[in-house]
Parts: sequence; C-alpha cells; structure tokens
Amino acid sequence: MTYEDAPPLADLMPWSVAPLRPGRAWPTAPDPASLRARWTALLAAEGPEREALFEPTRSRTVHSAVAQLPGRSTGTERLARASGPCPEPVRVLAAPFDERWLIPDHRLLDLARPELWRVADERQVFVVEAGTGLLATSLPPTLAAGRVRPLYRRPGGAEPNLAPGLLDELAARLGSRPTAADVLAWTLAAVQADLTVPLTGDPEVWARGVATGRRALWLMLRDGERPKLPGGRRPYVRAPLPPYPRTLRYDTDEETLFLDEGRVSPVPRAAWEHEVAGVRTLEAWFTARTTPGTPGTLAAIGPRTWPQSWTSELLELITVLTLLAELPESVPVSDPLTATALRTAGVLPPAPPTRRPASVLDHQEEGPEGQFALL
Repeated sequence: MTYEDAPPLADLMPWSVAPLRPGRAWPTAPDPASLRARWTALLAAEGPEREALFEPTRSRTVHSAVAQLPGRSTGTERLARASGPCPEPVRVLAAPFDERWLIPDHRLLDLARPELWRVADERQVFVVEAGTGLLATSLPPTLAAGRVRPLYRRPGGAEPNLAPGLLDELAARLGSRPTAADVLAWTLAAVQADLTVPLTGDPEVWARGVATGRRALWLMLRDGERPKLPGGRRPYVRAPLPPYPRTLRYDTDEETLFLDEGRVSPVPRAAWEHEVAGVRTLEAWFTARTTPGTPGTLAAIGPRTWPQSWTSELLELITVLTLLAELPESVPVSDPLTATALRTAGVLPPAPPTRRPASVLDHQEEGPEGQFALL
C-alpha cells in the first residue's frame, strides 16, 4: 500500500550522517582475537613494510596526524612510530544483522564520522537506511549503506533527533504524548519503500504500529534477554560442523542449513530468504566469516578453526530472522497526518540547524600528538 503526501524520513529525523568509510578491511573482523593479532603484526613491521601492511590511501597513511576518536582511549602519535597493545576492540554493526568487531582507532579509518561516536552510548539508537528499508542498532554502525540517523542528538538520550514540534502535533492528534522511542518504533513499522513514513492520528492504529515496531526494534537491538523460538522450532546443530566450513547451502524440503557436512535445523524458509538490499542475510553473514584475506595482508590473519561463538551467533541470527518474518509487513494507516498538515502546523520543513549535529559538547577530545581541543 502506498500513501500520498506521507512525510519523508529525512524531514522527520532531520540530522543524518553519511556512512563510515574505513578505507581498509583489516581493522574489522568477526572476532576480537584476530584484530589483536593483526595489530601486533602491524607494529612488528617497520618503515616501508609497516606502510604496506597498513594499506595507505589518500586519506590515511601511517604518517597521518589524526585526533582521537571521541570516547576512545587510543594513541594519537603517528602510526609510523606507534607502539603498545592493541586498542580494545568494540562491537559494531558491520553489515545488516551482522555484528563484528572494530579497532576503534581514528588513525585506521579514512572517514570515521566522529559526530556519531560523540553521541554513541547505552541510550542511543542509530537508524540506518538500507535500500528500501531501515535497520536499527545500538552499536556504532560501520556498514556501507545509506545515511545514519541517530535517535538522539546528544549523549544520555537528550534532544531527540525529531522535527521540532512533531511530538506536540502527535500529542494533539493522539490525545497522549508519545516519546521519541515511540516515534522510532512507529517509523520501523510503517516506513515505505521510498523512505516516507505515513503518520496517523488514530490512537488505536498508532498503538498497534508502535507495538509492532517495538518488537522489531527489540529483535534488531538484541539487548538484554535473547530471543527464543518455541521448543519444537528452535534451530540446533544436528550434525557437527567441520573445523572450518567453506560452503553453505539450504534444503527447502528439510528446512536444513548445511555448512559443508555440518547441519543446522530447523531453519524456516523465511529466515533463509531474508534479504536486505537484494542480498541474502545468512549468506552474507557466512561469507564474511569464510572468505580468506589475500595472503601477506593483515586481513589474512584470522582463526584457524570455526569458533564456537560463531555457531551461537548463527543460531541466534536464524531465530531473529524467523521472528522478524512473523511481524506484519506494514501497518494500515487511517486518519493520516500528512506532510501538508505538518507544514501547515509549522512542523515541516525542519529548521536548517536541526540537520546539523549539536555544536557544543562539554568535554575535551585529544587531538594529534596529544594536544587537546575544547568542542
């Protein structure tokens, strides 16, 4: 179903940031141990060898002078003479439904988007445009998708990234004031393929949409209690996985996922066919863990056997995709609150400053070579 005159997401959540651009693959990995080993190998090399292993670009070389990533304790001396242990890897969303690890060092990333790191905390939710849909994550998003829209403009859940006056207008229509999290939930449930978001003034329709969106949000964030399927539907390893599987295939009749001769079932067809931007989620997840890096590069350093933790992650991913497929595809909207009505109310278009990050934060960040600057 399409809705005429639905407001664009770009107006409802005005501040957005372009995707992070790492410039090299090796600072990201599915396991933190590989990152520590890669860092050790980089620092063991010297001179031109270190430069080559680093994989320089026009934006970054081992001689680049780079500030510290906001909120991270890493060195700021030039990488050519860096020493010491690997900065503690952090979880990131590296691809749709694919959490990996990143060395959070600004010197390793071509475009790290510091404005996102400044607002990343336990209250934040990042909305990522992914083709014709949206993803949500509480982790720093590093995937090469569309623009990233934080739910809050400041740390601590302060200053929602919503068009000023939107919550007031919704309160007047619905009879009760929604929260920023409610608007996010509704957005996840109602967003259209053109990234417009039909709104409603019907309290019952709004409540149903928010409930659906909150369920989707919980499944995407996977914070706290882990999702589970009923006993007879839970995926299990039915035949042991080999030391390092290299092929993945699916049997529709048996609802079985084969990793070489290893077997996982039941895997509903909906989980296997789940796609984001035309790419099957399970296949992409598996490929990211089984495609070897080019010999002689840091990306070639990885586990020699399939870690047990990856099997647990795979089973959880199958569960998440199965439960997401059971949610309604769209929310039928009645009593629409149109873009025209929001313009009449003065909510749209949002003022230009709302499309920019908050300009002042009350802490210092370390610049190149240990110098500090007050933002």
